[in-house]
This record gives sequence, C-alpha cells and structure tokens, in this order.
Amino acid sequence: MAHVKALREMLASPGIKQCPICFDGLSAKLVQNSGFPFCFAGGFAMAAVRLGLPDTGLISYGEMVDQGQLITQAVSIPVIGDGDNGYGNALNVKRTVKGYIKAGFAGIMLEDQVSPKACGHTKGKGVVSREDAVMRIKAAVDAKNESGSDIVIVARTDSRQAVSLEEAFIRTRAFADVGADVLFIDALASKEEMKAFCEICPQIPKMANMLEGGKTPILNSQELEDIGYKFVVYPISLLGVSIQAMQDALTAIKRGGVPPPESMPSFEEIKDIVGFNAYYEEEKRYATSTNQQLSERGKDSFSGIWSQTLRIKLTGRDGFEKLDLKSPAGFLARITSIVPGLSSINIKALLDGAAEEGGGKLLLDFNDSATGDRIQVFQE
Repeated sequence: MAHVKALREMLASPGIKQCPICFDGLSAKLVQNSGFPFCFAGGFAMAAVRLGLPDTGLISYGEMVDQGQLITQAVSIPVIGDGDNGYGNALNVKRTVKGYIKAGFAGIMLEDQVSPKACGHTKGKGVVSREDAVMRIKAAVDAKNESGSDIVIVARTDSRQAVSLEEAFIRTRAFADVGADVLFIDALASKEEMKAFCEICPQIPKMANMLEGGKTPILNSQELEDIGYKFVVYPISLLGVSIQAMQDALTAIKRGGVPPPESMPSFEEIKDIVGFNAYYEEEKRYATSTNQQLSERGKDSFSGIWSQTLRIKLTGRDGFEKLDLKSPAGFLARITSIVPGLSSINIKALLDGAAEEGGGKLLLDFNDSATGDRIQVFQE
C-alpha cells in the first residue's frame, strides 16, 4: 500500500516522471540505484529475458506474476507491471489485477488487444471491440476496489494502428469514464497526434512510450512535458544496451580473449551492486559465538584482487607473439582454457602477490614445457 501511495503522489506532483523499463531483479535494482523514483516491468523485455522469445502472447500470466514478484522484492521503489491484455475476458482481467496486487505491483497496465497479442510497434495487431475494451478497464477498476487496494490502473489502447486515431481517442475517453487512472495510446505517429491525445481528459495523467526505432517520434522529457505528458517509459533501452554489451563480450571471448576491463565494472563494484556488502553488514547483526565467521566473510583473501588488471603475453618458440591481452585479475583462472600452461600455477598465490605489490611488476615468466611457448604475466 505504501508503494501505491508513493506512486499516486508522484503522478499528482508537478513535472514529468521518467520510468525506465526493467525486466528482472538486477535491472530493477540498477534503475533504483540510478535515482529513478519508480520503474516499469515491461512485457516485451520480460518475455525476451525470461523466455528468450518475442512479445507475441507467449509469456503467460503465471510467468509474468512470478517474474514480477522477483522484481518488486528486489527494490524499495514502486513498480508498475505490464498486464498485457489481461489474459482473457473481463473476469480474467479481474484475476490478473488481483494477482498483480499480491505480487507487490503499485500499478498495472492493461491493453485492448486480442489474443494472441503483439508488440505495439510490430505487425499483426488486432483489438477487441470498443465495448469489450471498456469492460476490461471497468473490471480492472472493480478488482482494485474489491481488493481494498488503490493500485494504479494504466489503460492502454492499440487502436491507433489497428483501427484509427479517432477510435483511439474515443476509447481513451471511455476508459477515463470508467475510472482509469492513467491513459496511454500506443504507437502514435506524430508530435501532433501526441499533443491531441494529451488534450483529451486533461485531468487524467498521460503516459508516453519512447521506443527506439518505433512508430512514435522520440522526444526528450522536457518536450513531452510541454506537450502534456505526466510520465514516460523507455521499453527497450536497457534491454537493447544489455544485448549489445553481451554480444561484444561474447565476441571477445570467442576470439580467445576476455572483455576489456573498461567495458565492465570491477568485481568489487559488481559485488556491491548485487548486494554483497549490504548482506555482510546485515549478517553481522546476527553473528553468535558459534557463527562468528559469518561476520568475517566480507574480508575474503581475494579482497582487492578483482580491481587489479593483469597483462598476459604468449610468445611462440619462433619468436612471434601469439597473444597479448589485458584481463581483470580475477579472470586469470578462466584464461587457462586458452593458455593451458597457466593451469599448473598457484593462481591464488599469484593474485595475493598482485594485491600487495604495485603496478608494473612481472609476476610470471616461464616456458611452457608442452608447447615451448613463453608465458609472461604482468601486473598493470
């Protein structure tokens, strides 16, 4: 209930609110850590991450609730959930709303697409009749009231592309009449259409959808606020850059190396982001004489190692350089797959030494008896 109240206060306060789309607990935590006041768990991204499949109605109600609960439990900010088309008729919509409330969502978006649904900016969209669309939103409002919750109902129509702009305007007015809290027309095609939409039921907040490569013009937050929008979501931004980063890393690994250190956080930073440091601090509160070692776990012998960078050089017996790469020190054990000669080395002792010494030190210099290659490891 506190998250619902916080979300409603944000929607009532002056200024536009930016809301990045998250898809799992980690992405939601990153949104929160970046200072955003709330986030949106989007169906496109969740279907891609959980199933590796497109947003075409393949992800189920149960999977969305399960994934959503993991997200809401990972953060302390309000989360709006994508309820797709409610997964059926008006009674299905009521069950969906109540399930999303139990999962911890502060808001839910519901659309008027037929089943199977489609991403709003792709082909193959169809919408239910106007009467059925309005009944879905009415059922959602009834479910909210019956549950004793005040979950925010975001009413979405896809009729701009499926039918016409005028039909989209008619439906949004009807959604407002039956109690929708926020209105959203997906895939508006121009700034003029966006402005006309915001003039409908001006007392009801409007949501914008900034999808890179989609049908709607990409505007900055100030432009959207000037038009009349209250909040804006970014449905594929985090997913897109995550895909690109993983592809780049996989390319580096396939070529025999590892991702460059500057392309990723240090291991210490990664541990902090996912919550190791906070966990260790809280763990100390419950330490006893029989489990005192728990409070010392944060002081592991590898502390500081992952922030070190090592340079690995491999020179063939003919004098030609076969490998020259830089890697976070903690990845050295993995490099044995491409430099087997390192597998017999006491990696931990080497890393302990690297943590204690300054940069520029030659840590290893030997010839691999199996291949004759010269292997050198430097601390950068």
